[in-house]
Amino acid sequence: MKRYLLAALASGAMFGLGLAMSGMTDARRILGFLDLAGRFDPTVLFVLGGSVGTTLLLFRFVLRRPHPLFAAAFHLPKQSAVDSRLVVGAMLFGVGWGLAGYCPGPALAGLGIASAEALWFVPAMLAGMLLYRLFDRLR
Repeated sequence: MKRYLLAALASGAMFGLGLAMSGMTDARRILGFLDLAGRFDPTVLFVLGGSVGTTLLLFRFVLRRPHPLFAAAFHLPKQSAVDSRLVVGAMLFGVGWGLAGYCPGPALAGLGIASAEALWFVPAMLAGMLLYRLFDRLR
């Protein structure tokens, strides 16, 4: 179990470092990417292209392994259908991303550099997650 936690910590740290180095912890950069009619900043396209390209190239090789290095099995989503919960969730994610310029990964990485935006966004994000859990239990 300790090796698993160490691997998760190392992966998260590397992800956060990559976000910070690419400027994705700057909410103004994200908002510039979403501002198609104004001061458009295409930088996010290069980061997105690099990550999607790497995934497309290497994911099939990873899944050929019998299991991950530090787990007994791969944990892949079982549901592939597009339902209303997925669509509404994606819409809420997009609205939040457009309003704040942050999604969860860059927001958490932004805490590491004491970004003012991340300092208010992360508590709001956690409150939203808590509210979802409470309402989901009531359903």
